[in-house]
Amino acid sequence: MATMCRETPATHVAPAVQPGHVYLVGAGAGHADLLTLRAWRLLTQADVIVYDRLVGDDILAMIPPSRERYYVGKARGHHSVPQAEIGALLARLAREGKSVVRLKGGDPGIFGRMGEELAILGEAGLPTEVVPGITAASAAAATLGMPLTDRAHAQQLRLVTAQHCREGGEPNWHDLARRDETLVFYMGLSRVDAICRGLRDAGLPGDWPIMLAANASLPEQQTLVGTLDDMPERLAATPLPSPCLIVVGSVVTMADVVQCREAATA
Repeated sequence: MATMCRETPATHVAPAVQPGHVYLVGAGAGHADLLTLRAWRLLTQADVIVYDRLVGDDILAMIPPSRERYYVGKARGHHSVPQAEIGALLARLAREGKSVVRLKGGDPGIFGRMGEELAILGEAGLPTEVVPGITAASAAAATLGMPLTDRAHAQQLRLVTAQHCREGGEPNWHDLARRDETLVFYMGLSRVDAICRGLRDAGLPGDWPIMLAANASLPEQQTLVGTLDDMPERLAATPLPSPCLIVVGSVVTMADVVQCREAATA
């Protein structure tokens, strides 16, 4: 017999920022409305904000003018600050007794180097908190009314980075070439041709659906839909900006999407 639980009002409020603490905060996929309430509280209360390239201006505008800011953004082929220096900066600021927000685009635990920074802070004996954010895959799919998993299309979801750290750099294409799974490639705009070719060679049909989504969740989000056979040609004809997600799988056929054209202001 089921037991009913008595409802209680949700009165818990997350504690205020603590001096000497480092908060690894996800800024969400781009749109400021997707910022969590906890992230907003920390952003407006912390002494110092250390932020990445993918944090939008609308979110940065929420930071009180009196707060310290440090930009440590990374772009493909160019790192403004090496990762070791970022960790050292966070540790130094926290040791000075300041509350520090390390603000990252998306979710800090999804291709956000969260593990590396937690390791540095842990070795320094500094208290930390991780605040999750909405990752770009979820935001882009929601904007398009497209599920990432579906009983009839994809029973699995895999998030893959297209920028590989190991020597050789190629994933196991045969392991990725599944019809019951949705693949989402992050940081892959420059590798669309290699991704399409690798998945075809591993057994997916040439007409398998693929979609590119740039600037997920923002008003200027752009999408391009095609197949493994024709997507490289489509992208060459209609270039998209970075950051750009690559979604591969039959769920793409469920998206409510209009073919994009390059913005006149691009």
